[in-house]
Amino acid sequence: MKRMDISRVRKAEAELLLPTYERYPLMATHGRGVHLYSDTGDRYLDFLSGIGVNALGYAYPAITKAIEKQARKLIHTSNLFFTPYQAELALRLTKLSGLDRAFFTNSGTEAWEGALKFARAYARHSCKNGEQPAWRVLAMENSFHGRTFGSLATTWTAKYRDPFGPLMPGVTFVRFNDSEDLKKNFDSTVCAVCVETIQGEGGVTAITKEFFAMARALTKKTGALLLVDEIQCGLGRTGKYFAYQHHGILPDIVTVAKPLAAGLPLGAILTTHAVSECMHPGLHGTTFGGGPLSCAAAIAFLDTLKKEKLLPHVIKMGEHARRRFEALKKKHRAIREVRVFGLMIGIEVDSPDLAKRVVQQMLERKIVINRTHETVIRMLPPYIIEKKHIDEVAKALDLVLAEAARN
Repeated sequence: MKRMDISRVRKAEAELLLPTYERYPLMATHGRGVHLYSDTGDRYLDFLSGIGVNALGYAYPAITKAIEKQARKLIHTSNLFFTPYQAELALRLTKLSGLDRAFFTNSGTEAWEGALKFARAYARHSCKNGEQPAWRVLAMENSFHGRTFGSLATTWTAKYRDPFGPLMPGVTFVRFNDSEDLKKNFDSTVCAVCVETIQGEGGVTAITKEFFAMARALTKKTGALLLVDEIQCGLGRTGKYFAYQHHGILPDIVTVAKPLAAGLPLGAILTTHAVSECMHPGLHGTTFGGGPLSCAAAIAFLDTLKKEKLLPHVIKMGEHARRRFEALKKKHRAIREVRVFGLMIGIEVDSPDLAKRVVQQMLERKIVINRTHETVIRMLPPYIIEKKHIDEVAKALDLVLAEAARN
């Protein structure tokens, strides 16, 4: 195959691909550890890790070994057959989550789509003869759950929703962390309350314990389900396996995806026994979800988190990041707020233009981050980062903000 540099790739994509992405001016060729390398040989410190996917960085030995070993055996069979991997992975996830059953998907949005279907199916399964099953869904302002129709219907941001309307009916949006607004909109017609424990695309904003507890109490009272999206914040990102575990509240359904298979496509829906009783063969399915290769990588990922004691490391690195970025907040008036949850980091600045400029100039300094919710600089670094990497990012951000202030 002829070697392609970025200019040729960019030209080819402009002619052949749908114009759905605004790519960074970087063509990635390989990665190692916390660094990503371009076709020009430049090395970038990756503090985005594939938008939270590459939680162990690049070419992590245990993951590479698991993928190589499994690829020689069996990559795909479909879900017509048993394989040794789904039950083994489900056992790990249910033990870690406190839930009972798992369903594997290809992606986060597919997991959320399934969770919405399960909520409607559970409501119909639970209602008595002659009753109208609950069907309404309460979602949150500033939420993001994906780009398929059900996921879009529960996603707040107009730019994602409006071009594709009308979407799935029955969704009402509630002000996030406003318990009174939640109570006002909740009634017996609601089959599900949908929350992200930490809103990633919504600006790295965490749910309050009061609001979370209210959602749990209301749903328990009527038999509605509490659906929690941990696609971005789950599986160790906050220093616990699941971010809801910081609150001591157990949902009925949890969705996970991004880091689960350490770079391969895999998501999961985790549910209670009660929810699983409304399902039967043929009611839901997937061709690729839970394939042998992805599941083998996911087992290796979860085993690595435990073996290498990475969750305590995530907490320690998060505390160091908080100290460094809070120090920058005191120094730079442009920083409005610093929000750090383990290694899920949001730094809110005072304008969208500044946030854009910071992302661009950090890339010029060979550091990969991104911007979310217009004004929030987001960092989702690999769990294996060290203090020196955080210090490098903080130093570069200090210089970029200082330069912006002068201009």
